Amino acid sequence: MRARLLIGNWKMNKTASEAVLFVEQLSRLLGDFSGIHVGLAPPFTALHAVRTTLGRESALLLGAQDLHWEDKGAYTGEISGPMLKDLGCRFVLIGHSERRHLFGESDAATNKKVAAAVRHGLQPVLCIGERLEEREGNLTDSVIERQLKAGLAGLAPEAIRGVAIAYEPVWAIGTGRAATPEQAVEVHLKTRSILNELVEPGCGQRIPILYGGSVTPQNLSSFLASSEVDGALVGGACLDPSSFGTLIHITKTPAG
Repeated sequence: MRARLLIGNWKMNKTASEAVLFVEQLSRLLGDFSGIHVGLAPPFTALHAVRTTLGRESALLLGAQDLHWEDKGAYTGEISGPMLKDLGCRFVLIGHSERRHLFGESDAATNKKVAAAVRHGLQPVLCIGERLEEREGNLTDSVIERQLKAGLAGLAPEAIRGVAIAYEPVWAIGTGRAATPEQAVEVHLKTRSILNELVEPGCGQRIPILYGGSVTPQNLSSFLASSEVDGALVGGACLDPSSFGTLIHITKTPAG
């Protein structure tokens, strides 16, 4: 059975000092959340502060929002897998829609980043999703298939088995307009079918797939009601400790 996973993507928010305050407040709010995995993805500048504040015994997982595909070199402004690993990161977001559409990140670049994450023992959380015009043009399935196959190209089956997928319809991110649970489930089923084709029958049923796109404490339960949705990649609603604590509680609560 797949464990639920909730990731808070802070994007370009919170200084290192603000990050420390957030983690301290969140830690006071948290009860037992065994049985699920919870990750924080602060900006690069706050990773060390968050790791130090969490301590080595914390069950909260530390992750990054991006990485470069090379281990080191003349890449001004970039951060490598070994740097993230040394900071205590366990996972890394790759191919987020804002990287793809604001910064022109290609499927080929995303693929190299996934390979770099695997190479350095970081779990890739590969983000996929369609734009509004693509959904309205009935192109959702083809976009998802292209992004998924390109992002995982060349990876060994055992590496693909260790990946997590986040479906984030671009038209729902930061807009307050979430996809319906039915729309999310439809894409998650398609994603699992593609993974079965890429690796082996049953592979898609073992890989966690998250929903991302205007997730709130008010709508998360409706997504988690389906066994096809294994958790959420959260943006704005993760920036307040109380709100994120509520999301953790909802994720821990069994569906039904």
